[in-house]
Amino acid sequence: MNTNVLVAYGTTNGSTVGIAEAVAQVLREEGLTAETASAGTIRDVTPYDAVVVGGGLYAGHWHKDARRFVRRNARELGERPVWLFSSGPLDPSASERDIPPVPGVQRAMRRVDAREHVTFGGCLEEGAKGFVARMIVRNGKGGDFRDFPRIEQWAMHVADELTRADP
Repeated sequence: MNTNVLVAYGTTNGSTVGIAEAVAQVLREEGLTAETASAGTIRDVTPYDAVVVGGGLYAGHWHKDARRFVRRNARELGERPVWLFSSGPLDPSASERDIPPVPGVQRAMRRVDAREHVTFGGCLEEGAKGFVARMIVRNGKGGDFRDFPRIEQWAMHVADELTRADP
C-alpha cells in the first residue's frame, strides 16, 4: 500500500512553504506519495493516510491557517499519524537547541495526539508583508535561518516512521 501524506502549511511571507516542500520532497524520495497545500485551502483530509502541519510563528503565535486547519479537522487528524512543525526564530537558535512548541501548538498537539513537533529557523527577507516584518528587515534582524539539512533529516525520520508502520 502506498502511503499518501499531506504536508499542509500556514505562512504569511512564504518561508514555511519552502520547508513544507522540502519535507514533501524527502517523503517522495522515500517512496511515499506526498503533496503540499496551504492549510487555508484544505477542506478534507480523509484522502490522506498521514498529515504534517507546519506554521510560521508570529509574535509567539502559530499561523492562523495552521491553527484553524487543526481545529477544523481535529477528529479526522486524530485518526491518522500527525506531525507538526513551526518556522520562526530569526536566528540560529532552532539549529542549536530544541525549542519547545508555543502554547497554541501545544494545544494543537493535544487536540490531534500529534506524534511530535519541531521548530525550525525562519526566513524574513526584503519584500516581507506587514509593518513589523518590514521593520525587522530594515533594522538588519532578518535573514534566512532555515536549516535544510536539519529539515531533511527530520523528514527522513517521519518517512521512517511511516514506512515502518504496519498498514
